[in-house]
Amino acid sequence: MSEQEHNNRNNSGPDSGQQTTAQNDGARGPVPGMPQPPVNPWAQQAPPPPGIPQPPVNPWAQQQGNAWTQPPAAPGYAPPASAWEQPNPYRGGPLPQPGYTPPPKPGIIPLRPLGLGEILDGAFQACRRNALAAFGNAFVVQAVITLLVVGLGAGFFVSVDGWLQSGSASGEVTGPVLGTVVGAVSTLGGLSLAGVLIVQGLLVLPVVRSILNLRTGFGQVWRLARGSLGPLAGLALLMLAGAAVGVTVLAVLVYLIIDTLGAAGLLVVIPALFAVVAAVVWVSVKLSLAPAALVLEGIGVFPAIRRSWRLTGRNWWRTFGIMALTSLIVNVLSQVLTVPLSFAASMLTLTDSTVLIGVSVVLIFAFSLLLTAVACGFQSAVTALLYVDLRIRREGFDLALMKDQENPQAQDSDFLPGRNAVPMARNTPHGPPAGMK
Repeated sequence: MSEQEHNNRNNSGPDSGQQTTAQNDGARGPVPGMPQPPVNPWAQQAPPPPGIPQPPVNPWAQQQGNAWTQPPAAPGYAPPASAWEQPNPYRGGPLPQPGYTPPPKPGIIPLRPLGLGEILDGAFQACRRNALAAFGNAFVVQAVITLLVVGLGAGFFVSVDGWLQSGSASGEVTGPVLGTVVGAVSTLGGLSLAGVLIVQGLLVLPVVRSILNLRTGFGQVWRLARGSLGPLAGLALLMLAGAAVGVTVLAVLVYLIIDTLGAAGLLVVIPALFAVVAAVVWVSVKLSLAPAALVLEGIGVFPAIRRSWRLTGRNWWRTFGIMALTSLIVNVLSQVLTVPLSFAASMLTLTDSTVLIGVSVVLIFAFSLLLTAVACGFQSAVTALLYVDLRIRREGFDLALMKDQENPQAQDSDFLPGRNAVPMARNTPHGPPAGMK
C-alpha cells in the first residue's frame, strides 16, 4: 500500500470526521440547543474614532460581577453627608433642627405675637435700659400734675368752706356746693388722666426703639415727640372735657332722682352707677391705645381714637385682662413699699418738733410721687407693648420692624422704627385688619 493511500485511510476515521464536523459547524454558527455565554453590550460598541476625547473611566464599571455602570456626576454636584458627618453636640457641634427657625429678637421682645410674660418682661427691660427716659419723664409729668391737683384742690376746698360758712348750705346739699364738688372731682380726676395719657404717649418712643435695641435719652424723648405734643395735649383735653361732662351729667341725674323719689331712688341709682362704671371701663380700654398711636404714627387726635378703637376690636378682653393684672401688680408692690414709710413717718409726727413733722410730710410726698412715677412708667410701657402686639397680630408689624432693622438709617440716634409702616393683611383667626376689608 502506498504511503498516500495509508494517509487517506487514517484521515477517514471517526475522530477525524467529528473534528471536521465541529469545524464546519463553528464556521456556520452556534449549534442549536447548546447554552450560549451572556452577550456583553459594551463589547458590541465600535471603538470611537481617533481624535475625540474619551469620557472619564467609571470605577464602578471595573468591579467584577457588576454589569451596570453609573453615569458620571454632574459638575458641582456634592453627595449629601452621611449621618456620621453631621454636627454632634457630643463631638463639638450642635445638631441642626430642620423645619423651625426661631423669630429674630434684636431687642427686648421677639418679633412675633407676644404672650403675657413676654409683654411684662419686655416692659421691665425697656424701663431698665432707658430708666432716665422712662421714669424721669414720668416723674416730671406726674410732679407737674400733682402740683396742679394740690393747688386746685385747695382752691375748691376754700370755695366749699365759704359756702358752708355763709349758712346757705346748712342742713342740705345746695346747688352751688354740689356744682363745686362735682367740678373739683372731675377736674382733679381729669388732670390725673391727662398726666397718664401724656406719659403713655411719651413712653411709646423708648419702648419701640428698645425693640431694635436702640437706647433713648431723657431729652431725646421730647425731641422725638416734638411734633406730637400739641395733638397729645389736645387728646388729653378732649378726654378731660368728656370726663367732666360725663361726671356732671351723672351727678345731676343722681340729684334729680334722689330729690324726686327720696330714699327709694337709691334702688335706681345704685344699679345705674354699676352700669355707668362698666361703660366707663369699656370705653377706657377701647381708647387706651390712642396716645401710643398718635405719637408713634404721627396722626391727629380723631384718627388716633379711631385707630385705638379698631386695634382693640375682638381683643378687648385680652387687653383689659393684661392692663388689669398690671395695675394689680403695681398697686400691691406700691402698698408693700409705702406702708413701712408711712409707719415711720407717723412715728415722726408724734413728736413735738415742727421740723421733724415737716420733714416727714416732705418725705412722704416725695416718696409717693416717686412710686407714682415708677408705676405710671411701667404701666405705660406695658400699654405700649400691647399696642405693638396688636399691630403684629393684625397688621404684620413685625415684618415692618424686621425691615427697619436692616435699614441703614437705623444706626441714626433719632431713628424711630415703625413710623412709616404700611399695614398688611395677615392670615389671622380674625381676618385682615379693620379698614383693609
